[in-house]
Amino acid sequence: MPKYLWQVTYTPTGAAGLQKEGGTARRDAITHMVESVGGTVESCHFALGSHDMFVIGSLPDAVAAAALSIRTTAEGAARSESVTLLTPEEIDEAVNRPADYRAPGAE
Repeated sequence: MPKYLWQVTYTPTGAAGLQKEGGTARRDAITHMVESVGGTVESCHFALGSHDMFVIGSLPDAVAAAALSIRTTAEGAARSESVTLLTPEEIDEAVNRPADYRAPGAE
């Protein structure tokens, strides 16, 4: 299953909800959401900085990732950026896969 990193930033409404419910309730809600589309959560961490939370998990496919993104955005309490994570073995496969490419301006 593809692995993803979600970088989450709360809106003021989302931060107020987090303040009311607490961190463990939010982690449990995120885990439930990911599991509802056939995925798993590996880790969930709150952070200080430009993002309020980082979640690492696996999903069956990109459609599941899109479903989570759409639902999160539609609620308006958080903005989430999905990053696909690759293993070192997948990078080995990528660098060995042929791909035709011509650099701009090259002949």
